[in-house]
Amino acid sequence: MDKFEKLKELIASYESAAVAFSAGVDSTFLLYAAREALGDKLVAVTASSCFFPESEAEEAEMICEKLNVRHIILKEDVLSVKGVKENPKDRCYLCKRELFSHIKRTAEENGLKEVIEGSNTDDTGDYRPGLKALSELGIKSPLRETGLGKAEIREISKKLGLKTWDKPSYACLASRIPYGEEITEEKLFRIDRAEQYLRELGFRQLRVRLYGRMARIELEPSDIQRALDLTLREKITGRFRELGFSHTALDLEGYRTGSLNVW
Repeated sequence: MDKFEKLKELIASYESAAVAFSAGVDSTFLLYAAREALGDKLVAVTASSCFFPESEAEEAEMICEKLNVRHIILKEDVLSVKGVKENPKDRCYLCKRELFSHIKRTAEENGLKEVIEGSNTDDTGDYRPGLKALSELGIKSPLRETGLGKAEIREISKKLGLKTWDKPSYACLASRIPYGEEITEEKLFRIDRAEQYLRELGFRQLRVRLYGRMARIELEPSDIQRALDLTLREKITGRFRELGFSHTALDLEGYRTGSLNVW
């Protein structure tokens, strides 16, 4: 817990802050630490858009209510941001630059000195153009500054009694669409509903990647055999056809972050 104490000391030095809050493992842990360090001198800000699953927005509200943290929801039209819907390789930079500019403005309007977000040390190993936007805007990343990685964050979250400690990792829905393929609300809706259906079937860590009208499912390696069961396979393909997917494929490599970045 030494790093947790160092984290709280670092956040306390900010005097006041807006926490970019997505209800994920990292941002929930960060919000809890900020509440301990700053008391009422913070606000949780959630940027709600078609890139953000509906279920996550609802959970963000519940977590803030439980932690007694003021919660501001910003409704964002991310597809209107120049260049985003065309889905270039720096899409994340364009999107985060816009979203965090709005969060920063919200912080200023509420008299808060800093904006903090939940990137951890594991986030430096993959292609992360969004980190450039954070740096340019002066957004603080106290988890990375304190040297906290995902495994440590989960471990400390469990000790603190945070229900998110074993929550599967999420990412914005746009990350399911290969660079260069246009992003539309209809595609994002299908992806969100497809992933929700798989979670209802008991799968936890997963992604549904979209290629035109085809879906590629990534599951934990231990879940692949279960998904190949004939009855379950027919349920999945049937539901995916209802959602507008012409073909459904199961990726034999299984779930991994940034799998679209290799292309």
